[in-house]
Amino acid sequence: MYTYGTTIADPTLAEMGKNLKEAMRMLENSPRRIEEESGKKPVPEDIPGPLQGSGQDMVSILQLVQNLMHGDEDEEPQSTRIQNIGEQGHMALLGHSLGAYISTLDKEKLRKLTTRILSDTTLWLCRIFRYENGCAYFHEKEREGLAKICRLAIHSRYEDFVVDGFNVLYNKKPIIYLSAAARPGLGPYLCNQLGLPFPCLCRVPCNTMFGSQHQMDVAFLEKLIKDDVERGRLPLLLVANAGTAAVGHTDKIGRLKELCEQYGIWLHVEGVNLATLALGYVSSSVLAATKCDSMTLTPGLWLGLPAVPAVTLYKHDDPALTLIAGLTSNKPADKLRALPLWLSLQYLGLDGIVGRIKHACQLSQRLQESLKKVDHIKILVEDELSSPVVVFRFFQELPTLDPAFKVAAVSNIAAAAVGRERHSCDALNRWLGEQLKQLVPQCGLTVMDLDIDGTCVRFSPLMTAEALGTRGEDVDQLITCIQSKLPVLTCTLQLREEFKKEVEGTAGLLYVDDPNWPGIGVVRYEHANDDNTSLQSDPEGEKIHTGLLKKLNELESDLTFKMGPEYKSMKSCIYIGMASDDVDVSELVETIAITAREIEENSRLLENMTEVVRKGIQEAQVQLQKANEERLLEEGVLRQIPVVGSVLNWFSPVQASQKGRSFNLTAGSLESTEYTYVYKVQGTGVTPPPTPSGTRSKQRLPGQKPFKRSLRSSDAVSETSSVSHIEDLEKVEQLPSGLEHDNLEAQCPEQPCRAADPVARQTEALQDEEDDHSQVEELERLR
Repeated sequence: MYTYGTTIADPTLAEMGKNLKEAMRMLENSPRRIEEESGKKPVPEDIPGPLQGSGQDMVSILQLVQNLMHGDEDEEPQSTRIQNIGEQGHMALLGHSLGAYISTLDKEKLRKLTTRILSDTTLWLCRIFRYENGCAYFHEKEREGLAKICRLAIHSRYEDFVVDGFNVLYNKKPIIYLSAAARPGLGPYLCNQLGLPFPCLCRVPCNTMFGSQHQMDVAFLEKLIKDDVERGRLPLLLVANAGTAAVGHTDKIGRLKELCEQYGIWLHVEGVNLATLALGYVSSSVLAATKCDSMTLTPGLWLGLPAVPAVTLYKHDDPALTLIAGLTSNKPADKLRALPLWLSLQYLGLDGIVGRIKHACQLSQRLQESLKKVDHIKILVEDELSSPVVVFRFFQELPTLDPAFKVAAVSNIAAAAVGRERHSCDALNRWLGEQLKQLVPQCGLTVMDLDIDGTCVRFSPLMTAEALGTRGEDVDQLITCIQSKLPVLTCTLQLREEFKKEVEGTAGLLYVDDPNWPGIGVVRYEHANDDNTSLQSDPEGEKIHTGLLKKLNELESDLTFKMGPEYKSMKSCIYIGMASDDVDVSELVETIAITAREIEENSRLLENMTEVVRKGIQEAQVQLQKANEERLLEEGVLRQIPVVGSVLNWFSPVQASQKGRSFNLTAGSLESTEYTYVYKVQGTGVTPPPTPSGTRSKQRLPGQKPFKRSLRSSDAVSETSSVSHIEDLEKVEQLPSGLEHDNLEAQCPEQPCRAADPVARQTEALQDEEDDHSQVEELERLR
């Protein structure tokens, strides 16, 4: 940390630095240390309380701020936690404290000090970024500088604007040209700040035939300018990009500058690639930005400095117009905006500034060179040698197609195939980006959706490296993670089409086309009462899919299954995740179909059984009541009297047969229990149907998990053994009866062949029948 010695004459400055140092130390420490010492968590301070009358000291207030900053740290993800800003960040924060203190000086001292701070910072930035003889406007919002530049351009081109106001704009409407690759919302922001209607914006498309698809089409821009001039409009300002917000591409600023000089248009440049102007080697496209009329820089993001304003450098000779436009101000508070940056630039020095930007560019080049050696990875900034942004995506070419099919890209079949491949790759790239963000958080990756290229992953170390501490080893780890995920991506993409065909060819299953799901696919089971026209939730289907999900997870396969609502509807379906190895898709689909059908049949069986049991109980009650009435008529009324009935039963017992009823769940009917009481054996009733198997009968190798294809060698061995076994059976069937009998005797020499003699078989059958009759007679005698 920086130190404060006795050379500081002003005691207030020394105390300010000391207090800032102590405050930052307290705020950056985690509250876990306090929890360990006290043994309890700090009391949350989210609920506002009354203002204390006696006041609090600085330590208590800072402790409250610390609790508010880190109170919910355990519930928040790691990426949202506050980063360590370092010593250069402390200098930037000190600038805000110094600004408040300097504003208390007398006017003369304040004017001299603010003028010195503003002139020093402007001179340093113009020299670092090669913008000679420029002026600087410091602003908190990044887009605020461009709005002030537009005001300056309006006052410069419309001389009577101060007097007549918007009447001069009505007669000759100003036009602001923006690239299609500009930051989202930039055009509406300018119109709202300037009070202009939206027709004053002109969106310039990017290249479609030649050059980068993220660069402004210069020829089309010239055509638009000529059309506006012919219609009596005034081309006012053009916003070019030195590093687009999405992929970091740079427009052809040299040609744009020539076109602007020809028609008197103000050229403004912005973008992350402007940071490379501080390096020794700069590409010609970025170097042309030094000749523009204005540019916006964000040194706070590039150098990892918190709470540092953005800067807009511009060239203009009329100080009165710049004052009217708001680019300059006589207020000391406006000039003090440059104080944090003034302190930070001095702390870093020229070598530190250039070193940080160079380090970020080296990280980008390191990743770009490594990605070129990785298969199935496409880089979108290959032509930019010094771009600090790398955008890449996973891709896999479609199978070899006929040349005529490739040419006819407008046909419905080709468009559908390309569309499916695009959606599949977008979902896989989104999954890849999220995985890489979790595995390598130091790289600060972002996942974004582009209109032309689809979902991509962006690495912009110039915006994140200083805050996250990104190093070259982190880039190497990122490459390793990408290579480890490629087999999963390629395998999943290859199995998607096969899974779709298997599901469409299986009765009872419906393939759900969900473009946002990165796995093998989504399937829904159509039960008997399923209404395909309805988009509402289906309770019966949800019950079946819940049981199906439980059964699939019990198989303990390498695939992941989850249940969720169908894409564009509320019906439940099963989502199959990524495949890390070769999966037997046919077995997977068959297992899903059989298991879902089994669950549906079991649920229907339970519903039917409930109704059958209810009816069976009612029928049994009726039959029992009828049996009681018959017994009353048979025994007489006297036997029902307690004392008399006992005497009669003693002298003349009633030989009543035991009559009962049993309910057969399989047949769903009442049966008599007479057979049970007579033969003392439980009746078998109707033989139940065989229970279907939930999984396909397939022999697996030891340790082989479900839905895995067998190795080729094991398949060959099993196939050979099955063929040889079938051949042996065919040979046995072709043998004569005598030879077959001899073979049986040869195989079992110790056991007598009783089944070979027909007479012996008949004698044995008769003996068994006599034994059964004797057993029945014995039971009758005992009864």
